[in-house]
This record gives sequence, C-alpha cells and structure tokens, in this order.
Amino acid sequence: MIRKERIIMGIDPGTQVMGYGILRVLDNKPYLEAMGVMQLGKYDDHYLKLAKIYARVIGLIEEYLPDELAIEAPFFGKNVQSMLKLGRAQGVAMAAAISRDIPIFEYAPLKIKMAITGNGRAAKEQVAYMLQKLLHISDENMLPQLDASDGLAAALCHFYQANIATGEKKYKSWKDYANHNPEKVKSVGER
Repeated sequence: MIRKERIIMGIDPGTQVMGYGILRVLDNKPYLEAMGVMQLGKYDDHYLKLAKIYARVIGLIEEYLPDELAIEAPFFGKNVQSMLKLGRAQGVAMAAAISRDIPIFEYAPLKIKMAITGNGRAAKEQVAYMLQKLLHISDENMLPQLDASDGLAAALCHFYQANIATGEKKYKSWKDYANHNPEKVKSVGER
C-alpha cells in the first residue's frame, strides 16, 4: 500500500517571537511533527531580526522539507509602526518559502481560530487546548509559548481548508461533524 504524505509548515510571524508548527499528513490524517518558537526580543536591530527570521525559516525548510507554507496574515491594529514591522516579518518568512518554491497560503487570525475552535474570537489558550485534543499531543509535548501553538494552528487550518477545496470529508457545521464523529465528542465535564 502506498501512503500519501505531505508536510505543512505553519508560521505565526512576529518581531518579538515567531511561532512555527510542522504537520506531517499521512493518508490524509495530520500528525504533529514539530513546533517551536524563535525568541527575537534579545535583538535591538529590526533588520537583524528579519535576517534571523529568514535564516530560521530556511533552516526549518531544509530540515522538514515542507510541501506548503500556511502563514497567519497580519491583523489591522491601531499602531501603524507595529503593523509595518509585523508585515516585514511575514514578508521575510514568505520570501524564504518563495526562494525554495514552496506554495504559500495566508489565513486571517479569525479564520484560523474558527477552523480550530469553531469560534473566530477564541482565546489563544482555547486554540492551544483544541490543538492538543485534535492532534493527540501529550502535555509534555505542548509548549507553554502560545506563539508555537498559533503557528501549528495555521498549519492545521490549511490542512482543513485544503480538504474542503478537494472535496474530502466536507461537514456543514460543527454539529454535522459531531454527528459523523461521535467517538470524538465528549460532554463538557469529560476530559
């Protein structure tokens, strides 16, 4: 039997902390391959931060050989300078993927949260909790930095979106999903 495999890299760009997650998809089932963060707050020079982001993304690409990159799009905030810096960080990560001919898919934060939790306004902690349950990640393998789970969430969001685009296992709603997957549903008090 030939097993279909693909690797999806997800990135939560940032100029203080960049989060990433790597999913291995085997026979259309996602598994955690890796997740982590890159601490950038120790660097004062913004251009040095961008160089470090580029080098780290290239390193991740060379280590995991992703087929696709899912990246969180910057959200609109009040601080224009912060938005500009975040956009540059995202652009550098995208440039690294482009340099290796990896297709890029951008997702708004609301879209990612909706895909993972069913609520576009979910807290980062809720996203991390759902990722842990959906991907069967042990407590020991869950990182405390929520930027890492945000990067992983971008990758899982892309996995779900790609399956919808190809027509595999479409569900009309969370209720429809629950009806088709009763073994994955627990009551509120269960864990």
